[in-house]
Amino acid sequence: MSIFSYHLVKLPFFVATKKIFSNPISKNTKGLIYSEYMTAMTLGAPVVSASRVLIGQVAIFMQWENETALENYLEQDPFGKTLAKGWHVRLSFIREWGTFSGFKIPAHRDKLESPKSPVVAVTIARMKPFAVPRFIHWGRPVEKLVRDHPGTTLSLASVKFPNTVSTFSIWKTEKEMTDMAHGHSTVPNPKRHSAAMKERERKNFHFEFTTLRFKPIAEFGSWKGQTNFIPNIA
Repeated sequence: MSIFSYHLVKLPFFVATKKIFSNPISKNTKGLIYSEYMTAMTLGAPVVSASRVLIGQVAIFMQWENETALENYLEQDPFGKTLAKGWHVRLSFIREWGTFSGFKIPAHRDKLESPKSPVVAVTIARMKPFAVPRFIHWGRPVEKLVRDHPGTTLSLASVKFPNTVSTFSIWKTEKEMTDMAHGHSTVPNPKRHSAAMKERERKNFHFEFTTLRFKPIAEFGSWKGQTNFIPNIA
């Protein structure tokens, strides 16, 4: 059964810079369906700041034919062994909105045990260059909403130049995530996300865009000294 994985790893600055321009993940990797190699960003940080784009912190979103293919990659591939030293979560697909080329959406859709189960959300898009200023205007308030939301245990953005942007967030419960998306959270200015989605519907920021929802099935390693970001995982 196809699974997805999301990886975070720290690399030396110059190594990470080099790999931005020479993706270390071969398209011919056995069992790999698709991957996006990106540089991590801090949600909500000022656009022009050292804390915005975090060279040296790498985020990789991958889809595999099965879990065995992922395990073999982490054990046998030179860069896979590097990823194995970082943090990653394995994900079972639940649902999508929109489309994004490269990934193959599985026919099988998993289900959560209840709305109180933890859930992982990934957005990924290819930006229209002239829409970037408008996207930043509407997007940064949403980034701050997700970053500061009490329902998230880990949240970040990532970028691959010239125009791929993505977000990743782990939510304690599906209900907290859906309440945020629909503007029902008990936080200041809760409708930031729903307002940005209305603006996107009015005039799209992207050539292609998708939001993917996943059931977390396993978590490995640590990130910035922390572990167990996913509560109550079996």
